[in-house]
This record gives sequence, structure tokens and C-alpha cells, in this order.
Amino acid sequence: MTEGAARRAAYDEPEFGANVPDAPDDLAIDVPRETPTLPQPDAPRVMVVANQKGGVGKTTTAVNIAAGLAMGGLRVLVVDMDPQGNASTALGVDHEEGTTGAYEVLVDGHPLVDALQRCADIPGLWVLPATIDLAGAEVGLVATVSRETRLRSALDVFFRDFYVDYVIIDCPPSLGLLTLNALVAAKEIMIPIQCEYYALEGVTQLLRTINLVKGRLNDELTLTTVVLTMFDGRTNLSSQVADEVRTHFAREVLDTVIPRSVRVAEAPSYGQTVLTYQLASVGAQAYHKAAVEIAERGVGVH
Repeated sequence: MTEGAARRAAYDEPEFGANVPDAPDDLAIDVPRETPTLPQPDAPRVMVVANQKGGVGKTTTAVNIAAGLAMGGLRVLVVDMDPQGNASTALGVDHEEGTTGAYEVLVDGHPLVDALQRCADIPGLWVLPATIDLAGAEVGLVATVSRETRLRSALDVFFRDFYVDYVIIDCPPSLGLLTLNALVAAKEIMIPIQCEYYALEGVTQLLRTINLVKGRLNDELTLTTVVLTMFDGRTNLSSQVADEVRTHFAREVLDTVIPRSVRVAEAPSYGQTVLTYQLASVGAQAYHKAAVEIAERGVGVH
């Protein structure tokens, strides 16, 4: 058997992900739970948060939307696909070099459920962390069979025995193999767009990539959510950009806009989301409303 075939076989083994000794029992499909305060989707919603333009609030949006959904009583899994590990930092989970995480799942075929960590501050929120090792994943996957579908295969196996309402995948600000894995694994895409000059820069290329993925690897991928971030109500520019984005994405853009906020920027340095760092802040309240809006829009979405 070739090395590539051996790696592929790891995903095909029937016991993969089943009867795991240290499996998180509260994620098992048959475990009852209290009725959430937010609407529960009919099936797991797998959402990738992507924008090849950096500095748009991508990771901030991913972790705070995830926190808002989990605080509404839903089961949420955050998959950190960025080697910088900023989402892992914001959610307060270990991601030092050598920590089992996304690299081991993608490259080594490690069971996803074994690599999960609980977010200590938010019940119901789990994290697949990213370490600096993930920076070498693209090289490690070059000779791997079906390298674009590794994350999707891992999630498919996970869902045989475990259940979450939302999977939120945070991507690096690029369109490489890590982001491609995320796009192939997801059914929905969420794009954060900052209310600043050149706001739509990079979005056009991302939309082209989405269309290529839809045509070749994932027909189910749909742009469902656009989040306006870094809105400054004191400037005409923010309002103009918001209007432009709403013109381009009339159905997808959320009514809630995320304002510029010192508290939002501070929270990751304390290993927290802004919702756990300072819930009363305007930034936290905006992300909470955005999470509610996403949950309410998602009723009936498959």
C-alpha cells in the first residue's frame, strides 16, 4: 500500500471516531439537553468564515458569533484553521506547538473528537485548536489523496456519533489549501466586510473561488451571511460602505452591524471573547444580536 493510500485508509476504518475512551459524552447524539433559548437548526450548520483580505475582523467575528450561539444554549464547535491560532487564543484553549489539533486531524487522520478542547468560559462551546504546526500542513498534504476533502471527511466521521448545532470554521486570510479544505467542508459561507475604504477588495476573488469550489468539489456551498464590521457611525464613509455592501448583498447582509470597539480589540489579550470579557459593551451587544439574527435566519436551513 502506498503512503497516500494508507492515509486514505485511516478515514475509511469503521472504528474511526467511535468508542473513543475520552470522547466528550455531552456531545453524543443521544444525550438529552435543556431547550436552548435560540432556535435550533434542523441539521448541523457548517459555516466557514472567510475573507482573503486581512484585518476585516474575520477571527473576531468567528469566535464572537460562536460564543453568542453557545450562550443561547446551542452546541457549537469552532474549527481553527489559521496557523496563527488567534481563534484558539480568543477562546482560551491550549495551542502551543505539539498540542493535538487541526494539523493532526488533516495530515495524520487523527480522530477529530480526540483533539477537541472545551472553552472553559462558555458551556457548550468546543474548539479544534490550531498550532504553528498547521503552517506546514499544505506541504504535508501535497501528496495526499483527496487532500481538499480531509476536513470534510473528518467532520463526516464525527457526525456519526456526535452532534453540534453549528460548526464555525475560521480560515487564514488566503485562498490556499487550508481555506480550500474549509470551503469544501462547509455548507455556508460567512463573509465579514469592514466598513472602510476598499471594503469589497478581495471579495470578488473570494466569490470566484466559491464558484469554482461549487462547480468541482462542493455543490452545497452557499453564501448565506455577510457581516458588516468596524462600523464608525461618526463618519460618512462607514455609512456609504454599508450602503454599497447592502446593494451588492441585499439578502445576505445582516441587519446588525458591528461597531468599532476598544473592548472587542482588548478581549483576545485576556483569552476571551468580548461576550465573556465585557458583555455590557456595545461590541458585545452587537455580536450577541448578530448571533441571534443568524440563528433565527437559519431555521429550516440544511
